[in-house]
Amino acid sequence: MDWFAQIDAYCERTDFSYWSEPLNAITNLAFIIAAIIMWRRSAGLPAARFLCVILFCIGVGSYLFHTHATQWAALADVAPIGLFILTYLFLANRDMVGVPWWAALLITALFAPYAYVIVPLLNQLPFFRISNFYWTVPILLILYAVLLRGPVGRGFIIGAAILCLSITLRSLDEIWCAQFPIGTHIFWHLLNGVMLGWMIEVYRRHMLATRAA
Repeated sequence: MDWFAQIDAYCERTDFSYWSEPLNAITNLAFIIAAIIMWRRSAGLPAARFLCVILFCIGVGSYLFHTHATQWAALADVAPIGLFILTYLFLANRDMVGVPWWAALLITALFAPYAYVIVPLLNQLPFFRISNFYWTVPILLILYAVLLRGPVGRGFIIGAAILCLSITLRSLDEIWCAQFPIGTHIFWHLLNGVMLGWMIEVYRRHMLATRAA
């Protein structure tokens, strides 16, 4: 693989200059701001703060991709997202579902075969094919919301709703490019900053409630 190969994936980019996607680059501040806010709110909760660090890295990685637009930058973009998903899934199983750490690890490992099954199914639906992998996350959030119910379940439903809107706007980026030249990817960043910060907040509230019980 040529790690320096250029990638033109979004409506806003018109060439391969550094600032060809200024709005897509700048809106990554949503992740940075959310990470800083939640870091301050998560004192005494190391796992929540670890999620904040990953969230900060998501902002940095996405910024690199929307400025450099290369294969290595694409990896810097998606790797922290994958790490956040797996880390949160582990914490949800361990601290919310309440299974032992080793069982939480095994359940987390099942995300790979879960995605392996769901993604091809989503590929059968033209619109969902565009952001096929990302749709696996709100589906999983809804399943966990049904399992957990209560405040955590409601928190997961809110997170899933924000993410569904976010993924929809991400998928419309190229479709609406002629009518909306700056693209809709900026809303993917802004909404995901809110959504990921909210998911850390759901975890934080649960842990504090557990301690108080």
